[in-house]
Amino acid sequence: MTASQTPPLPEQNPSSEPATRREAAERAAQEQPQQPASDPSAEPAPDQPVPPAPQQVPPRPPAPPQAPPSAEPQHSPPHVAPGQEPAPHGEPAQSVPSAPDFPPAGDPIAAPESLDEETYTALREPRAGGLQLDGTWHQISPKYVVSQVVQSVALVVFVVAAAVVVSLISEQPWPWIAAGVIVIVQVVGLIILPRQARALGYMLRADDIVFRRGILWQRVVAVPYGRMQLIDITHGPLDRVFGIAKLKMVTAAASTGVEIPGLTDTAAEALRDTLIDVAETRRTGL
Repeated sequence: MTASQTPPLPEQNPSSEPATRREAAERAAQEQPQQPASDPSAEPAPDQPVPPAPQQVPPRPPAPPQAPPSAEPQHSPPHVAPGQEPAPHGEPAQSVPSAPDFPPAGDPIAAPESLDEETYTALREPRAGGLQLDGTWHQISPKYVVSQVVQSVALVVFVVAAAVVVSLISEQPWPWIAAGVIVIVQVVGLIILPRQARALGYMLRADDIVFRRGILWQRVVAVPYGRMQLIDITHGPLDRVFGIAKLKMVTAAASTGVEIPGLTDTAAEALRDTLIDVAETRRTGL
């Protein structure tokens, strides 16, 4: 082989070229000088802005310890006022009404003995039982029934006579219809009159007089002695014949006035005098 002859070049493999470039890039990166880490105490360059100093956040105070949750909530006992009873859980306290402070009851008024002379001896009470009061009931005279019967019979006779006269004059039957209605009412009244008379009674108590009447529709009225303004005794024509009278007590309220019929004359006068004497000592607000 001569000197002028050039040896043939080796054939290049195309797949090895990318590997060569990658090795060259890695070699260049290793050859670059590493920059020193920045020192926080070093002063920044004059052309660079100064970063703001970090703000310190104060530490939070520790949270208070929490009590462990209980199975049932704790409730404070409710306030119980005087006169109340503690109620069960979840209900308001119930008030207990206190007993009213009444003044001590005085002694009953001493009734004259003449109030029980010639009177009924047993007061008729309803089957269901009447109002129970502390005291003695005084009743009226049986002569009251006799007087009312005579008055009713006289009224019936007068009505029948009037019906006869009117029917003869007018020759019409209607007068007998009106007369029949009046007669029926009077007969029914006479039948129940003895029962009504036995149900009438009055009681003298320490501070008032109580009057009662009626069986089916019972009425009880209490009149304080100090409220009496007038006590009146009335005699009708037949009342004077049978020796009985009606005593009426008038007060400031017309609805509380009381009339006691069928009293004997002696009982009416004795009761009037007793009520006047007691009213003078118990008079209030007049």
